[in-house]
Parts: sequence; C-alpha cells; structure tokens
Amino acid sequence: MLRTVIFKILLAVYFILWSPILLVGLVSKKLNNFFVITCAVGVLVLARIICNIKYEVHYPPVEEDGVPATPNDNLRLDGKSIVAAKHMSIMEVAILATNIQNPFFIIKRELLWIPVYGWAFWRMGLQPVNRARGATNMQKLTEAVAEKIRNGQTLIIFPEGTRVKPGVRIPLKRGLLFLAQNLKLPILPVGTDTGIYWPKHGKMKSGTAHVYFETIIPSTSTLPEISEAINRHSA
Repeated sequence: MLRTVIFKILLAVYFILWSPILLVGLVSKKLNNFFVITCAVGVLVLARIICNIKYEVHYPPVEEDGVPATPNDNLRLDGKSIVAAKHMSIMEVAILATNIQNPFFIIKRELLWIPVYGWAFWRMGLQPVNRARGATNMQKLTEAVAEKIRNGQTLIIFPEGTRVKPGVRIPLKRGLLFLAQNLKLPILPVGTDTGIYWPKHGKMKSGTAHVYFETIIPSTSTLPEISEAINRHSA
C-alpha cells in the first residue's frame, strides 16, 4: 500500500510540474497535442518505475501474408472506425491515447473546467457532453463528432459510461450505436484488464496489464454483440 501512496503523491506532483508546459502548448494545436500525449507517456513511465506496472498491446491475428482478414463487408477504405473500449482505469486511457493517431474522447463537460488540463483537453479537441441536463442531444453530438473525424481525428468512446471493476459487466449506452449507424463507421472493440493493476480505488498491483484490439465489427452490430467483443479478453 505504501508504494501506491507514493505513486499517487508523485503523480500529483508530476501533473503540477507539467502544467506550465501545457500552458505553453496552448499557443498551437499541434504543440498542445504533442505535450498532452507526452504527458500520458510520462504517466505510464511513472507507473512502471514506481509500481512496476508494465503493459502490452495486442492486435487481431492476420493472414499468412500479413494482411488483416476482412472482418465484414462494412470495411471502409479510409480505415476510419469508432474505437469502443472497456474502461477500468486511467491506465488504458493513457495507452489508447499514445497508441492511436490523433485521438479524441467524448468526456464529461466538467473535465474541461480543470485548470490548465481542461484547457489542453479542449485545445486537443475532446468532445464534451453535459450529463447534468439529462439526455444528450445526439444529433448535435453526431455533427460535432463527424467534423472532428473529417479533420483526421479518431473517436475513442467508453460505451459503458463509467469505470468498472474487473469481472463486472454492465449494459452499454445506446449512444455508441447512434453514432456508428449515423456516421456509417464500423466499430473497433477494445478490451483490457488494467483494473487488476491500477484500480479506481485501493492498492495498485505490479504486473503486466493488457489492452486487446479486437476484430472490427459492423456499425449494424447489436449492443450485446459489441459488449461480447469488448469483454472477450477483458478481466
């Protein structure tokens, strides 16, 4: 438990020390994105040094010639898809952000109110939603997401809507289906077991966490099918 306390103290100090760098990065979107992603890399390095938590990223199997097997007839030539990931920890957020080109997340609006970091998230193009008002205006959200995708960004969404403990399965939010079907984008499920090593609360555990990119599935998939894919290799 002592190692966990030390890590959280050092992580807080790390975030404070990184704040002036993020302020400088606000002058340029490209520079801001570089600094935010570099900050995420630092979080993973700190977890490895202090808590001995490593990670591995796994991708779907490929055919003998190295070309990914075509999963369905909904495959897009531009390679675009919605990344739908299991959410257990801050760790997989950092891993996804550092392993996917030009990522953006759908986040609670309140996160943009965090001094410096919230401004950097806004500059990066993260898409806020106001949960306090109840149901999200999905048409308005879809238009905002579509514009970011046209500008070359990749949407990462946590369809469970919250962090969950290992072994927990909760229904997915229907917003993922609305976005996928209206944008006509296939879904890239991602599973993980990061919650075993970096839980929301409690003691951190040394070991190797895993993030699994599953085979792309059609935008017409059902919520149970998407959930099964996300949880196939999740803890």
